[in-house]
Amino acid sequence: MKTSTKIKNRQDRVFYFFCYTIVTILTLLVLYPIVYIVSASFSDSDMVVQGKVWLWPVNFSLKAYEIILKRPQIWTGYKNTIIYTVSGTLINVAITLLCAYPMARKNLRGRGAIMFIFSFTMMFSGGMIPTYILVRNLGIMNTRWSVILPGAMSVYNMIVCRTFIENNIPDEMLEAAQIDGCSNTQFFFRMVLPLSKAIIAVLTLWYGVSHWNSYFNAFLYLREQDLYPLQIFLKEILIQSEQLGGEEMIDVDNMSTIYVTLKYCVIVVSSVPLFCVYPFVQKHFQKGVMVGSVKG
Repeated sequence: MKTSTKIKNRQDRVFYFFCYTIVTILTLLVLYPIVYIVSASFSDSDMVVQGKVWLWPVNFSLKAYEIILKRPQIWTGYKNTIIYTVSGTLINVAITLLCAYPMARKNLRGRGAIMFIFSFTMMFSGGMIPTYILVRNLGIMNTRWSVILPGAMSVYNMIVCRTFIENNIPDEMLEAAQIDGCSNTQFFFRMVLPLSKAIIAVLTLWYGVSHWNSYFNAFLYLREQDLYPLQIFLKEILIQSEQLGGEEMIDVDNMSTIYVTLKYCVIVVSSVPLFCVYPFVQKHFQKGVMVGSVKG
């Protein structure tokens, strides 16, 4: 018995060693591009072009950040993107929860047909031109609503949320609440929402990241620069710098190479807010995804 136990322990140690080795390698492969981007954004552009930056900043420089942050459009873009992200995420999460809860109720009439209609839209959609015509006919062109309302709910996210509610909020809980005189609305707000904090955090993260990185709807429907999100302004700055049109922004001797550093700086500027928010929802992320994606 002792010999068998020793063999198993030795096999377990070998197995864990390989597991930790693989996980470490994968972690380094994921982290290195992030470290390199941050280091390149704080390095001298000539050093980046010559390939001398590989881990730490070389010839520390803030020229790229001066070029970007000196533009007033950046702060306008930040303001608009925050508005789009916060308001859009609130609408997305609210609609998703209001749709997922009744779909989780097994006594809903026509539940299968409604679910088929939802699933059908995941594979087939009207396309860009019909969507553009719809937005125009609704009279929301060149308004914030044209960025927020299209795609107000993801069917995939609704299915994940519905599965989470089915697995964590049994029908017996609703029956017990109804015996005490609780209505469906009261049950939703007093029981379902407090018990769905994990999936709400996951939905908030998914929708928030999508809104923060979104630029295509703004590119199609917006005409006034005062409504542009951050991504549109960053794209314009890169184009101007590539064409050496950024010389009037700041006195840069190597303007022909500063564009290389600007690319990395743009990534950092647009990603920092997400890195700041993620730790607050990370603890709910794994639980919400695993419970919401497995039906048992």
